[in-house]
Amino acid sequence: MDSERYVGITSDLKRRIAEHNAGKSTHTSKFLPWRIVTYVAFSDQAKAASFKRYLKSDSGHAFANKRLW
Repeated sequence: MDSERYVGITSDLKRRIAEHNAGKSTHTSKFLPWRIVTYVAFSDQAKAASFKRYLKSDSGHAFANKRLW
């Protein structure tokens, strides 16, 4: 489904997308298959977590819709 978006954090992107597409997450399994549209890499986990929280906010949604996908 093209309208579903997933924002998450992982240290192993290939493994995580494979888990989602294998149906290992009950929340994301109903929207298979998943594909990566955008990814952002951070060297600091705290900054990655902060950016994830931002993307889930109203202003983060607006930013992502305009700039990321």
